[in-house]
Amino acid sequence: MKTAQRFLRALTALERFAAVALFAFMAIIVIADVLVREVTGLGISGAPRLAVYAFIAMSLISFGLASQSAEHLRPRFADTLLPDTWEPALQRIQETLMAAFCLTFAIVAVGVVAETKELGEVSRSLKIPIWPMQAVFPLTFFIAAIRHGLFALYPTLKPIPPSKAGGT
Repeated sequence: MKTAQRFLRALTALERFAAVALFAFMAIIVIADVLVREVTGLGISGAPRLAVYAFIAMSLISFGLASQSAEHLRPRFADTLLPDTWEPALQRIQETLMAAFCLTFAIVAVGVVAETKELGEVSRSLKIPIWPMQAVFPLTFFIAAIRHGLFALYPTLKPIPPSKAGGT
């Protein structure tokens, strides 16, 4: 369990770094595009597309951060329908199903990325292959499958939702 805990800490630190770096890149490229457009009348070619790509990658990486901090969206309407004594078993089932869901999406996303690469699809505005950008999808879903699998194996690693920890 200690190894899993260290792994999740390192993974979260890496995800935070990547999300901040992508956000910074997005902000810098948009600001630079606006400044260049104001000075020269022409923007930076492809800047809006690059900013969108950075935003998509940042959003996907943030999915893992939300799960790690129990801030992700989830239906809470059924939280009081079943007895509290069922909670430990339900938590494991929930995390196992979430891991399976994420793994399924990761496998499907790998197929999509492989097909895009095989077809040689490129961004029309940037003239670069789009499969490297798409590769963020299976990566984030594989990471989420691992994270939720670890939560299922070691329920004490799962973060406490703010609503249960006294937060809002």
